Amino acid sequence: MEITKIKEKDIEIAVISSSEILITDVQSALDLIATVNYETGCNRIIMNKSAIHEDFFNLSTRLAGDIIQKFINYHVKIAIVGDFSEYSSKNFKDFIYECNKGKDIFFLSSEQQALDKLSIS
Repeated sequence: MEITKIKEKDIEIAVISSSEILITDVQSALDLIATVNYETGCNRIIMNKSAIHEDFFNLSTRLAGDIIQKFINYHVKIAIVGDFSEYSSKNFKDFIYECNKGKDIFFLSSEQQALDKLSIS
């Protein structure tokens, strides 16, 4: 895992690059939050969806809700970047839509969109 800190509109954002899956369960999400905070001091994270276990994207596992709740509890905003068109579930599409309307969790197609969303105070 490599963490790069980017400053956008005076807001520091951690961009995580990884060739391996970093989030597999709630504990690994908490570990990631702690590591990013310790290494960068950032409370805003951008990561590729490939670094998240596929179970996260199946809402019936409840993993997405449990993990997202931890990000909200610890006041960490996250943008997950990738192509989400492969998920045909109406429930998942609604989930993405609702998250993207909020201010904390985003599912976006590019890192630039993620920077734009996370750089809003």
